[in-house]
Amino acid sequence: MLTLIALPAFEDNYIWVLHDGHHAVAVDPGDPVPLMAFLNTHQLSLTAVLITHHHRDHTGGNTALRQRYNCAIYAPLNPRIPSVTHTLHGGDSVEIAEPALRFTVLATPGHTLDHISYVGHGYLFCGDTIFGCGCGKLFEGNPAMMAASLDTLLSLPDATRVCCAHEYTLSNIDFAKTIDGDNPALQARERADRDLRAHGHPTLPSTLALEKVTNPFLRFHDQVMTAFAVRYLSRPHPSPAEVFGAIRAAKDEWDG
Repeated sequence: MLTLIALPAFEDNYIWVLHDGHHAVAVDPGDPVPLMAFLNTHQLSLTAVLITHHHRDHTGGNTALRQRYNCAIYAPLNPRIPSVTHTLHGGDSVEIAEPALRFTVLATPGHTLDHISYVGHGYLFCGDTIFGCGCGKLFEGNPAMMAASLDTLLSLPDATRVCCAHEYTLSNIDFAKTIDGDNPALQARERADRDLRAHGHPTLPSTLALEKVTNPFLRFHDQVMTAFAVRYLSRPHPSPAEVFGAIRAAKDEWDG
C-alpha cells in the first residue's frame, strides 16, 4: 500500500514522497529540512531520491540526504547535480526494492535540456515540464522541443496523476482565462482549485485528463488554441509547435 504526500518546501515547491509505511522515496527534494522532519515524524527510512533536472530548488537536498540516509540518488546525466549515484536517460527504468517501485524514465527536455520525468504506479513525476494548468518556462529548450516532450506525456493514460514540482495552479488558471475564458472545464477547475487553496490543500496531483481539457499548454493541437496562435502570430496555419510557442510567449509576456 503506497501513500503519496505533497510536502511543501520553499515558497511554492513540492517534494513528492511515496512511502509504504516503512520506506520512502522522495522526488526533487530541494530543501532537505522539511523532508527529514517528515521522515523522522513518521519513522520512515529514505531509500531513494529521484531528480528531474539540475535546478537548485530540486537538487539542493541531495548531499545532506545521501550523507544521512545513504540513499540512492537517481538523476539525469549532468555534472551540476550533486551526489548522484545512478545517472539516467530517456528509456531507462528505475527499480527500487523498498518500497517496491518501478518507474519508466522519459526524456522531457524543454524547461532544461537535461529534464526527465518518471512514470509508474499511475503517477507522473514531471518536475517543471507540466504544471497545474501550465508548463515550465523554456530556459534552455525551444518550443518544438517542449511540444515534443508534452506529446510524449499526452500519450500516457488519462487517469495518470500529474505530480509537478510547484504550486502555480491558480496563477496559471488566471492566465488561461485570458485566452480560453469560455472553457467550462476551466471555469469548473478554477472553482474547485480555489476552494482547495482556501482550505490549505494543494491543487495537486491533478490528472492528465483534467490537464488535457483545461491546460492551454497541452492543447496546442486543438482548434481553439490554433485560432489563438493565428491571432497572436498574425499569420495562418501555424504548426502545433508554433501554436505551443505562441501560448508560451503570451504567458511570458503576461508574467511581465
